[in-house]
Amino acid sequence: MGCVFVILDGLGDRAYECLGGKTPLQAARTPWLDRLASIAGNGMMHATANGQALTSENAHFALFGYDARAFPGRGYLEAIGAGIPLDTQDVAILARLVYASCQGGLLTLERNWPKADTAEIAKLIGSISPFECEGVNIEYIKTSGTSGVLVMRGPVSRFITDSNPLTEGSRLIEPQPWEIEKGNPASVLGARVLGKYLRWCYQRLENHPVNTARQQQGEIPLNMLVTNRAGQYAKIDPFEVKWGLKALSISSGLIYHGLCRFVGFDVLPVADSSSPGDDLAGRLETALSSHGKYDFIHVHTKAPDVAAHTKNPLEKKRVIEELDRGIGQAFNLLTANRDHLIVITADHSTPSSEPLIHSGEPVPFMAFGRGVRQDNVCRFNEVDCAGGALGFIRGEDLMYFVLNGLDRIKLSGLMDTPCGQPYWPGKRQNFNINIDP
Repeated sequence: MGCVFVILDGLGDRAYECLGGKTPLQAARTPWLDRLASIAGNGMMHATANGQALTSENAHFALFGYDARAFPGRGYLEAIGAGIPLDTQDVAILARLVYASCQGGLLTLERNWPKADTAEIAKLIGSISPFECEGVNIEYIKTSGTSGVLVMRGPVSRFITDSNPLTEGSRLIEPQPWEIEKGNPASVLGARVLGKYLRWCYQRLENHPVNTARQQQGEIPLNMLVTNRAGQYAKIDPFEVKWGLKALSISSGLIYHGLCRFVGFDVLPVADSSSPGDDLAGRLETALSSHGKYDFIHVHTKAPDVAAHTKNPLEKKRVIEELDRGIGQAFNLLTANRDHLIVITADHSTPSSEPLIHSGEPVPFMAFGRGVRQDNVCRFNEVDCAGGALGFIRGEDLMYFVLNGLDRIKLSGLMDTPCGQPYWPGKRQNFNINIDP
């Protein structure tokens, strides 16, 4: 048996008047998801605490069974997803070129995602990297468009605040050490040097020839770098050691590649096309043909989350219907072998309206396979699934649910190995009659 774990990123949502008081998933025509729900056990899930708004990487980390205190930070994960070499002490921070206005020495984020061509971006980055101060070296490495990773090398810590306020019209934030890290010289130094670097970036970018030319042409300058989600290596138990399952991720996006590599998955990078339904169908077909090689296969699509960020509930509804069509293409494969445990859910809710980026509502959850209790739910959405047999599942429950569904859960109290792992059988030491203890 093996588990195919399908994440429809950001699927959950809120109700909207333009959809008759329904969520985009409720309003969407989803015959294939509904057919699967009718042969499944259904419920609701939140990766951490009901009402808490999560990023995708934090939600995935929790769903894979890891404690939030061991989370290394998104900057680190995105860096390793991009193949950027890092030492264990390096700090990696998400960074982006933006347009900011200045009044009285205070900067306001005016445009989050200004467009620029590759040559312009390369010249701007070349003017602000590298940088050295107080024994700390800083390098800005582009990953996509105006976005990249800022790598700080030296005696610094990741426990520093963001400078990026995220929302346009808001003041940029002064980098500071976390409150609980104010006594840590590495955090104090990291925040101070980052602040010096960002001030230097503004001086270098504000009057850069590229920006002068852009303004003369009536285009928005890219005159500031903003940072958030600093990360640094953290030691964890690999997924196969922790849960006894060899895992694969089929996903697009640097953050998912980085996160899954960090926890010990093999990663099959795939590209997103203009047809998310076809993309999902192809990923499901690949996953279902990979059984025997892997015990746990993560299949991911970012399409619902991307649609929700347009802040148009009708667009999200359209994308959900497109994904349902893709599930229909793979329906026979999904249901052919009931020995597989198939889980379909989301990592978090993404509202299709302002002002939140993500929101804290739980998401629908379904599972089907040999022995999974079936209920009377016939529609897969945030309301109908709440009446399902699986009830409410928390992220910390999920991997136990998977091990149980795969007949790999260990009976509590048994100790077949010294470490007391949750799966059965563990990697046991065989008894040898010829050894004298």
